[in-house]
Amino acid sequence: MKGSWIGTWGPSQNHSNDVIIVMNWDGKNITGTINPGTDEIKIKNATLNPDGWVVHLEGDAKDKAGKPITYIIDGKIENLPKRDRSVVGTWKTATENGPFKISRQ
Repeated sequence: MKGSWIGTWGPSQNHSNDVIIVMNWDGKNITGTINPGTDEIKIKNATLNPDGWVVHLEGDAKDKAGKPITYIIDGKIENLPKRDRSVVGTWKTATENGPFKISRQ
């Protein structure tokens, strides 16, 4: 899980936004940031289940009105033996959801 991951997330495959996730894995815990910068989302809860290589990430942000938004990402690691492996799955908030895919750089 350690490294920079780049990909897309959005309401559909035809309309998606770029996403960057920088993660650190110390052998026990996953920490990091979704979209580092002025609107970054700190990862507050993350798990990696080696049975099926299932990944779960959660982070909190604020919308333009200052209301809290919790992002939840669930996916599975694909091409695990390769350096440029991917996490493919879905993301959601209380009001939106869609496909999600990031690849390790």
